[in-house]
Amino acid sequence: MRLEGKVAIITGAASGIGAASARLFAEEGAKVCIADVDEEKGRQVALNIDESGSNVIFKRLDITSEDDWASGVNEVLNRFGKLNVLVNNAAAAHYGKVEETTAEEWDHVMAVNGKGTFLGTREVIPHMRRAGGGSIINISSGAGLVGQAWSAAYNASKAAVHLLTKCTAIQYARDSIRANSVHPGAIDTQMLHAGSQEIGDSEASNRPMGRMGTPEEIGYGVLFLASDESSYMTGTELIIDGGKLSGQWRLADTPFGEALMARL
Repeated sequence: MRLEGKVAIITGAASGIGAASARLFAEEGAKVCIADVDEEKGRQVALNIDESGSNVIFKRLDITSEDDWASGVNEVLNRFGKLNVLVNNAAAAHYGKVEETTAEEWDHVMAVNGKGTFLGTREVIPHMRRAGGGSIINISSGAGLVGQAWSAAYNASKAAVHLLTKCTAIQYARDSIRANSVHPGAIDTQMLHAGSQEIGDSEASNRPMGRMGTPEEIGYGVLFLASDESSYMTGTELIIDGGKLSGQWRLADTPFGEALMARL
């Protein structure tokens, strides 16, 4: 049991990466709070994992609300007595270039992805310190590391998550609180499909492995960072993207690449 005795909160856990991570955490012995604004799906995920509710609970949590965070963390502490792991997974996406993004759309994405991650991190730190340490895992994105043609607000917000993770890591390392970010590529989730079929097809094919990843493949990375197996890791990035950020793998498909290949 890789997480035996640990208590975790996972946001956005009603579906996708969050739900997959919650299942893996519970299988590895953790007590888990599934936090989401979607009550129906969130309660169903919790029920599917643990019908008794003794090890997995659901809490409605709007991650942009300070009051919701305080209430959610207190409920976990009252139920399980401590808090060891936070997975900041809940996110909002927006597909549009700079000129195509309204101020309202920008504010919404930044509030969910940036402010939500900040509020959750700030709320759990004192409780992790009292527990002797903990692990904060922030789900950023490949879009938080490089620019992309189809998004502005989403990329900027995920870059904020990336750098907040590093700040958290260096500020609280001496408290034995670790913070690491996970950077998924194209994952077969509702969020990706909410963009467009064209974006989904492009993201799936434009990577060396030639396919989308699964939520479970990200969940295993999250599980590793939550466990003591990663006890000497903090402030770093775990990229799980089918090889896309490894380099310009389709160089031959560019004019320069074609010319270069012709000379070889």
